[in-house]
Amino acid sequence: MGKRQAYDILRPVRHVIAVDLGATNIRAARFAANDPHPVAQVRMLTLAARGREVVISRILDAIGQVAEGYLTDLRIGIGSPGPIDPRRGIILEAPNLPGWNDVPLRDLVAEALHCPVALGNDANLAALGEWRYGAGQGAQDILYLTLSTGIGGGVICNGRLLEGFHGLAAELGHMTLDRNGPVCGCGKQGHLEALASGPAIARRAVELIRAGEPSTLPRGGEDLAGLTAALVGEAARAGDPLAKRVVMEAGEAIGCHLASLMHAFDPEVVILGGGLSQMGDLLFEPIRNALRAHILHPYYLDRLRLVPAALGDEAGLIGAMALASEL
Repeated sequence: MGKRQAYDILRPVRHVIAVDLGATNIRAARFAANDPHPVAQVRMLTLAARGREVVISRILDAIGQVAEGYLTDLRIGIGSPGPIDPRRGIILEAPNLPGWNDVPLRDLVAEALHCPVALGNDANLAALGEWRYGAGQGAQDILYLTLSTGIGGGVICNGRLLEGFHGLAAELGHMTLDRNGPVCGCGKQGHLEALASGPAIARRAVELIRAGEPSTLPRGGEDLAGLTAALVGEAARAGDPLAKRVVMEAGEAIGCHLASLMHAFDPEVVILGGGLSQMGDLLFEPIRNALRAHILHPYYLDRLRLVPAALGDEAGLIGAMALASEL
């Protein structure tokens, strides 16, 4: 074995810990730097109702569990729901985490563990993960949408994660599509999230059922509280006309919105992630049709790739790893 090879083996490996802070769960994973395959993972309940001090303590506990003594040359990346200020490392507001207003999470974790910490918007970091290690590899201009309980997004522009002046860019699900539309979870009216998220799909199905439209889904006189987008998707795949209509409407809204985003960013790749993307062509086909119908010029679609996300639920964690690797 040559001297250089021996040195490479003996050289300390920088370890990176990624944290995904959610309203229900905290996930943490340890990675060897720039390797998207975690070597240790943990998931625990957030216990958000107990207040931010408890949540911060659980974040530190999750980090400690996956660190397993690898505290030398450690870097930490944290993905959080927004809005956040990534430059100052502050969570400005987290609607599903009571009491989380202007919380300097980056500095709190850095001071507790004596290592560099980076904080990023969870959807932005999912975009970063898909670009570096998933469906966006090799491209320089990417749009990413996560379609789930909420709708978030991220933009890679000319090989850089777009953050904007305040670090608040790419809230792609909170752009107005119908100013007279339903109220979004954020309190504003007609956002894409209010029209095409999981809860929006379930709500629309309930409206049509109660209006008396034929369906194999539960009837209006039954308990509809348990109806979910996943159940609507299953019914649509089985041919239920009401469910197919609801999924098509959601896809059309997403495709129309994507046309506007194409006009703004002109991406090479559009990546759709989140649980709703698992509907496959049932959702993707109306998205493609609406995108073609609303685009300014067909050249926007020349060589465009519209693809499902490749990293699944791990995209945010892997993106947080990529962020921390740059520290």
